[in-house]
Amino acid sequence: MISRKSVFRFAIVLAALAGAAPPHAAMAADVPKPGVPAVQRPIGGLKPLAVLKIGKTADWVSIVAGSVWVGSTGPNAVTRIDPARNGISAVVTLPGEPCAGLAQGLGFLWVPLCTDKAGGKAGLAKIDLKSGKLVTVFPVAPAGAESGAAVSGDSVWMVTDEKGALARIDPKTGKTRQVVSLPPGSFNVAYAAGRLYVSQAAGAQVTTLDARTGKVLGATPTGPNPRFLVAGADAAWALNQGDGSISRVDARRRKPGPTVALGEPGHGGDIAYRDGRIWTTMNTLPLTLIDARSGRVVRQWTGAGGDSLGVSADAIWLTDYLGGTLSRYAIADAVGP
Repeated sequence: MISRKSVFRFAIVLAALAGAAPPHAAMAADVPKPGVPAVQRPIGGLKPLAVLKIGKTADWVSIVAGSVWVGSTGPNAVTRIDPARNGISAVVTLPGEPCAGLAQGLGFLWVPLCTDKAGGKAGLAKIDLKSGKLVTVFPVAPAGAESGAAVSGDSVWMVTDEKGALARIDPKTGKTRQVVSLPPGSFNVAYAAGRLYVSQAAGAQVTTLDARTGKVLGATPTGPNPRFLVAGADAAWALNQGDGSISRVDARRRKPGPTVALGEPGHGGDIAYRDGRIWTTMNTLPLTLIDARSGRVVRQWTGAGGDSLGVSADAIWLTDYLGGTLSRYAIADAVGP
């Protein structure tokens, strides 16, 4: 099953078999660094408050009041972290690979599952946030790895095929109550303030919907291949994998805002919003800070690690996919004086 860094990891394997250095190690000193060199610094200079081993891989982060959840393979599971002691408080084993994000809402954590080499079960896992127990797995699966789900006031939303079928799922029964046809290649969903945003990874747009009715309100052009996205503060931001930029979508007018060039194209990555700041992560650029109002890239860290992240009131929770770890960084340290 394809995962966030599938292309990059495959390149590493091929390089190893050929006796060559992996792609990130092959960059010579005279080759320009990716990203925004003027604001870059090594990730090693940002000291983590804690580093937790999660599994063979660690991917997808969801911040819930009083806890942090992260997905993994080896085992296929989601792990709950207690931020008060920087320790693991629960590990929920899953029958399939958590392959398409984590969504929380209505008192539950929702985990889209894909099959894996061991024949794991595809579906939508429902986990009770209080007890940390797996309640059930609904027989409705995501369109594929690297997609995602979102939760509105009464429904779970997930794209279920590559043709762009957005399913509105009853959170109690798991039955599909509505299907909205979106442009083919639409995969990832975000929700905020009564609106849904769905990025078209195979194209260059974000579709906005009314979460109450499921009505399509309009489409907004973005950079090429938008995939991961986040919504908040009357806007949505999409991370464009095609050119390594961020596109802003105005929630009310659905007009495109200025494009923010991050210089980090490629597969994988993640994006989060909190308190007027946008945070992204990509391979070789594990953490980037952008001012949401001005679109200015404030700081960018280079080096190994990264792949998915979540941001709480005082911390950044960043996974190292290949290392299988979750690191906690203080926002105050990242933002600086």
